[in-house]
Formats: sequence, C-alpha cells, structure tokens
Amino acid sequence: MSVFRGELQFPVQVRLGPDWRDRLDAIRQIRVTDKAGRPVPLEQLAALKLEEGPAQISRDAIRRRIVIPCNVRGRDLAGFVGEARAAVDREVTLPTGYTVAWGGTFKNLQEASARLAVAVPVALVMIFVLLHSTFNSAKLALLIFLNVPMASTGGVFALWLRGLPFSISAGVGFIALFGVAVLNGVVLVTYIVDLRKAGRDPAAAAFDGSMMRLRPVLMTASVATLGVIPMAVSAGSGAEVQRPLATVVIGGRVTSTLLTLFVIPAVYRWFDPSSGQAAA
Repeated sequence: MSVFRGELQFPVQVRLGPDWRDRLDAIRQIRVTDKAGRPVPLEQLAALKLEEGPAQISRDAIRRRIVIPCNVRGRDLAGFVGEARAAVDREVTLPTGYTVAWGGTFKNLQEASARLAVAVPVALVMIFVLLHSTFNSAKLALLIFLNVPMASTGGVFALWLRGLPFSISAGVGFIALFGVAVLNGVVLVTYIVDLRKAGRDPAAAAFDGSMMRLRPVLMTASVATLGVIPMAVSAGSGAEVQRPLATVVIGGRVTSTLLTLFVIPAVYRWFDPSSGQAAA
C-alpha cells in the first residue's frame, strides 16, 4: 500500500501484517498524523479499495515492462517470430505509449547471426589465402576450395533430412566443416603435385594420387564423422545445440569426401599450374 501526502515528493511505502492485508475496514481506520499533529483516519485522506495487480513490477530504461514468455519447439525460432510478429501487427492494437520488443533467445539469435555474417566470409577468405600461400598457385587453391560448396551441400541436405532448422550451432558446424573438408583436399593435391614434379603427366598423376591417398582421405573422414555421432544422436541436456552441429559435419563430410576422391582428380588437369590451360 502506498500513502501519498501533498508535501511529499515520493510515496511512503507501508507494509501491513498478514492479518491486516485483507481487512479493508481496518485499513481505512489507520490513523495518520496531519500537519497540526492530529490523528486522522486514512479514509479521510484517500479512497481505498482492493484490486488485483501484478506480483512484480519490472522496468527497463525507466519504463514498465511486462514479459510474455514463450517456448518454441519443433521449428525454427526465426520463422516462428516472423509469424508471431505478423499476427500481433494484424490482430493487436496497442494503446498510445505501448511498444513491443522481441528479445530473449531471438535477440541472441539476431546478434549471433550478425557475427556469423562476418565470421563466415572472413574464414573463407583466410582459408583461400592459406591455400594460396601453401601451393603458390591460385589455380590449386581454387581446386581445393571446391570442397567448400560440396561440403555445404551435404550439410544442408543432412539438416533437411533430419528436419532440423538452421541455427547458430549449425552455422558453427559449417565453419568447422570447411576446415575439415579443405584438409582432405590438401592431402590429395599435395601428393598429386609431388607426382607432377617427378615427371608424371596430369592425368596419370591425378589418378595415381587419388588411389594412393584413398586410405588417408577415408580415415580422416571416418574419424571426423565417428567422433560426432554421439552428438548427432544425443537427446539429453544441450542436445538442441549438439544435434545441428554434428548433423552438418556428418553430412558435409560424406559429400566432400566424394568430391575429394572423384571430382578433384577428374578436373585436376584444368587446374594444373604447369599445363597452361585456363581454369574451368
């Protein structure tokens, strides 16, 4: 209960005992001293009535705030918020001075998406720069870089196959997948380049290199895949973060391995730096 007096700038907070709180007649008879020192019943100074109100009043930036929680299951958060916004704009008319802000996990998703929009291109550029500095050839760097879109295709297909939405953890999985996919390309192309330096022609070097590096490439892919299977099938606490990440890695590893073993040897002669042919 708050008691306001004319000469006070702030309300005086009075907390009554449990036996008094529901006795409105007794509250009206509480004596309050006026300026002359005379005790005056509270009912002569204020109109008192019992009303239901919020158990807690929260504020944000000095403004009162009411939080409406909602848990989203079985679908992507961004799509749900988009539909919820459209429904609120269409069916809810707010009084003057009221605003709606979408926060919580959705706000974190927006902030993380903005960071990923910078992190992913930077990671791709750094991978290409490192490949170029390793082989001193833009053609070979571009050849190995073909693993990235093929791995991305497998990751997207795996998410669709399991019915998982794209999330921040899936985005992090794609970044990790790019590095592992490029690693297999480096293993294969490095051996092909060594065969070319030994005098083999491009077609023979690509074929022999893919045959000799079949086991290392498969072992690398198997280790990366088997290591995240427990995350992909997890159902406990934190599974909503682990499953998309592991699914992206597993699906991308399958397609990038096929590209490494079959596509790269087939197109190597077009990217061979010493062949003099234009890269296709």
